[in-house]
Amino acid sequence: MDINVKVKPNLQIRAFYLFFIIAGIQLGVGIIGAPKFIFVEAERDSWLAILIGFLFMCVVVGVMFFILNQYENADYFGIHVDLFGKWIGKFLGTLLIIYLGASFLSILMTYIQVIQIFLYHALPNWIITSLIMILVLYTVFGGIRVVVGVTFIFFIITLSLLTVLYDPLLRINMYNYLPMFQASFPELLRGAKATAYTFAGFEILMIIYPFVSNKRNAKLPVYLGLTFTTFLFILITMLSIGYFSAKGLKNIDWALLILVKSASFTFLERLDYIVVIVWLMVIIPNLVLLMWAMAYGMKRLYKIQQRKTHYLFTGIILIAVNYFQYGHQITKLTDFIAKTGFWIVYIYPLLLLPIVLVRKKLKSSGRSKPS
Repeated sequence: MDINVKVKPNLQIRAFYLFFIIAGIQLGVGIIGAPKFIFVEAERDSWLAILIGFLFMCVVVGVMFFILNQYENADYFGIHVDLFGKWIGKFLGTLLIIYLGASFLSILMTYIQVIQIFLYHALPNWIITSLIMILVLYTVFGGIRVVVGVTFIFFIITLSLLTVLYDPLLRINMYNYLPMFQASFPELLRGAKATAYTFAGFEILMIIYPFVSNKRNAKLPVYLGLTFTTFLFILITMLSIGYFSAKGLKNIDWALLILVKSASFTFLERLDYIVVIVWLMVIIPNLVLLMWAMAYGMKRLYKIQQRKTHYLFTGIILIAVNYFQYGHQITKLTDFIAKTGFWIVYIYPLLLLPIVLVRKKLKSSGRSKPS
């Protein structure tokens, strides 16, 4: 297996699109219920906890860029093989693919749960999954450029959803924000950790980076994408704190959807129904990027055609969704992904950094020895 990836010019993307890739994969189902989990830990200082999570995320992304820049054009899979050898490297790459698949299932099941709660209570999981997977497969069959294009278009379209928050914004209670700066530092750290599931997804950078043509300009759009997601996250969290009571917010699982449901317009009824359906365009970038990354990883590690991986994983998903019939099962899956993702997405690159530095030093010292 080659460490560096040779990408044809017709498969390359501009660094500009990394903004939409990062923001698109982070804005999924997690942001719907995240205000509750952060508020439980940091309460009125939740915005500080989110900022701490943002700063730590920026540090991790900086480490990722440093690791990637040590290679000519490598990705996570090639870096693993280079650092740990063929077998251990492939094993670690396989674990990453399994994590991506579990994240895919978690996002899909959470959205299915939202549909069943707000729209169709008795609609079986496999029917909703089949309809969504048709859209996902249709997109990923077009290749990386189509995946990025869909992510870009859906991101632009779904920005219009922010307008429905105007009505709840007018009805917030400013006293709900007082007193501020009461959370202790450990509470803020726990609140920052609670953002892990919502902010996760930027690890896609370590996979898609070889496809970027102008890598020198890659950092700015990535950091802007992280900043945009953080701003939106703070906005929704603070709006939830101002709109709901402290006791109420701690017991609301879908704060964002309740905010949308409370909005009223004279020319439109049941806005929450529309938002739940339109939210499919928010999660589609999540699903297509994860599906593409898994298939690409299988191709890199085991030389399996991406189309075969798409079909195989679709079959596994159609079977797996039938085992999640109750809300507590989906909650357990999401909690597991959140805890696992914290170590894989946030901690693992920091552990990989000293290994890369040692490897670099050994290589440079080997070259400097006289023959």
